[in-house]
Amino acid sequence: MILKKNYETLSEAITKLKKKGYTSEFDFKKASLIDQEGKKNWKADALKIVEIHRFEGMTNPDDSSILYVIESKNGEKGLLVDAYGMYADTDKTAFMRGVEILSE
Repeated sequence: MILKKNYETLSEAITKLKKKGYTSEFDFKKASLIDQEGKKNWKADALKIVEIHRFEGMTNPDDSSILYVIESKNGEKGLLVDAYGMYADTDKTAFMRGVEILSE
């Protein structure tokens, strides 16, 4: 797994990764990722995880999150945020396990 710790906060990571071209904000619905307008969707086999960033809440461990940096086969680049631990979306987590992780 490409677990990185290059950023102090989730918001910092999102801002910097958007500047690197990861501008789509993906969401998970109906067993696929969708774009922010809900017009495009991808199954796990059409995606690749480029990086994974994990953030733990400074004051509350329940505020933990994971940021997936994703590229689709058609060139779409974007980000997906999930909670970590007991607040994670189990369906989203299971879907992401089926996405190929690029090695460095």
